[in-house]
Amino acid sequence: MSQSTFTPLSNTEVSAFCSQMAMILHSGIFAMEGISIMLEDAKNAQEQDLLSQIDTNLQATGSLYESLKSTAAFPEYMLQMVRIGEDTGKLDDVLDALSVYYDREASIAMTIKNAVTYPLIMVFMMLLVILVLITKVMPIFNQIFQQLGTEMTGLSKAILNFGTVINYYSTILIVFTILLVAAVLYFSRTKKGRMQLRSLASHAPGTRIFLEKIALCRFAGGMSLTLSSGMSPEECIRMTAGLIDHDEFATKLGVCREALDEGQEFYKALLDAGVFSGIYARMASIGDRTGALDEVMQDIADQCQDEIDQKFSGLIAALEPTLVIVLSLIVGLILLSVMLPLMGIMSSL
Repeated sequence: MSQSTFTPLSNTEVSAFCSQMAMILHSGIFAMEGISIMLEDAKNAQEQDLLSQIDTNLQATGSLYESLKSTAAFPEYMLQMVRIGEDTGKLDDVLDALSVYYDREASIAMTIKNAVTYPLIMVFMMLLVILVLITKVMPIFNQIFQQLGTEMTGLSKAILNFGTVINYYSTILIVFTILLVAAVLYFSRTKKGRMQLRSLASHAPGTRIFLEKIALCRFAGGMSLTLSSGMSPEECIRMTAGLIDHDEFATKLGVCREALDEGQEFYKALLDAGVFSGIYARMASIGDRTGALDEVMQDIADQCQDEIDQKFSGLIAALEPTLVIVLSLIVGLILLSVMLPLMGIMSSL
């Protein structure tokens, strides 16, 4: 029987699937029956097709891992954790933890999206107002100057000439803008493209600390998930490293793995490699000694998520008045460059 491949699910959809499956398994229902129940409650044709294929493969193989993998709709990290859950008999707990993990991933993605979208809209509106001023309003003032028997000079003349150039090349500028937006959208939808955009963003002022905090949050969440499934810290780091797309943080994890291979204690390896510092290092030390490292990692991930939300909220709160002030200064400068000479001419008449 031919197998269909589906569009990869979003983090929110993966979280919802894991949450439902975990609830079904916790209630004592087998995975095969659980998928059949979810299939009965499917809300659209695409969801029905996906669950139907999972159901068919599950009946044939008896493996949830193989059934999910056949659809190509689920992320590789989730698939590997499901396989570990099946092997260790902790599939319900693993799916519960996966639900929390991908819910956090969705929250991080939404936080970044909101933090980027609002300033971009503000900047777009600001540029639009300035363009209208220099391409539409300034020529009107130039006609007034000509009617008064004079012409613009200095800054007002330079702004007028700039507006004339923009009007002359407006078609080219519009095409270039459309291509630029299309390129950004295209790259943001591919893994390689997202890595390139992230690399560019990392060089922008103030973004380095945000990207490193996001990497730390993903690492702690992934470690909590893998540790709770019964894996050793060394195995957990090797598996979680695949989730990190921050080069500097990934290098630190490499140093940490080498230290663990040499027999160093887990929390000391994290501290010496610079993965954790301050309060997080002390929390990891306590968790390592008390056998509650998975819970501590979950707490660290939650704290990192709160810090990310707070930092982005603060950034947006600071950007809004800053952009308004910048727009007001630019518009005021343009108008003053015209109004002051015009008032001088009017007073001399």
